[in-house]
Amino acid sequence: MLGCEYCCVGQPNPVAVLDKAVAILRAVSAEPASLAELVARTELPRATAHRLATALEAHRLLRRTDTGTWAPGPALAELGRGGVDLGDLAGRHLAVLRDSTGESAQFYVRDGGSRVCIAVAERASGLRDTVPLGARLPLTAGSAAHVLLAFSPAEEVTALLPAASFTARTLLDVRRRGWAHSVAEREAGVASLSAPVRDSTGGVLGAVSISGPVERLGRRPSTEVVAAVLDAAVAISRAAR
Repeated sequence: MLGCEYCCVGQPNPVAVLDKAVAILRAVSAEPASLAELVARTELPRATAHRLATALEAHRLLRRTDTGTWAPGPALAELGRGGVDLGDLAGRHLAVLRDSTGESAQFYVRDGGSRVCIAVAERASGLRDTVPLGARLPLTAGSAAHVLLAFSPAEEVTALLPAASFTARTLLDVRRRGWAHSVAEREAGVASLSAPVRDSTGGVLGAVSISGPVERLGRRPSTEVVAAVLDAAVAISRAAR
């Protein structure tokens, strides 16, 4: 039997690939790692470490920290909770947020250059901003995009800012105060307010949001509404740990 990662010419041995992926997960279990640190800790070739880390990130088994290093991702915690996913956890708190603010509530996670709505609680009647479950929206407009980008690696922010409806200063303000507000960025007449949901290490898992007509939410949100969104973010963060 061949002792390399190929079981036949040109065919990768899936067990060997799995072993390398597990080695990368173990390498970040105690402390986040840059690509150079992954290579040093696993002794894998640089290209292999980068390819596998990127694939694990796509499956949410790894995530990027604010400094661009890799750390354990939210999917690991979901598996540890017996498969209960983040959307289910968030959904349990969105109805409370909707009822306390009177506005539609959503939860978004980042997927590459987009944000995806994985939980929603719609306002029952009257004017409302409807975001379908599973909707994929750009990271270039809206308060949830502010939150997800504000805590992303600098090079990713730089790549998206030219097409964004906001500036780098907007993202700095989000990092400073811990929440984001937008008016008519994604859709005319619609305002939104968002806050980050974090894991036990402080990494951002997603953004909890409310959205509705500008005439109701206002161009400057009330302290009560801001507090409600922040409370929901804390509640989801605790449930996700």
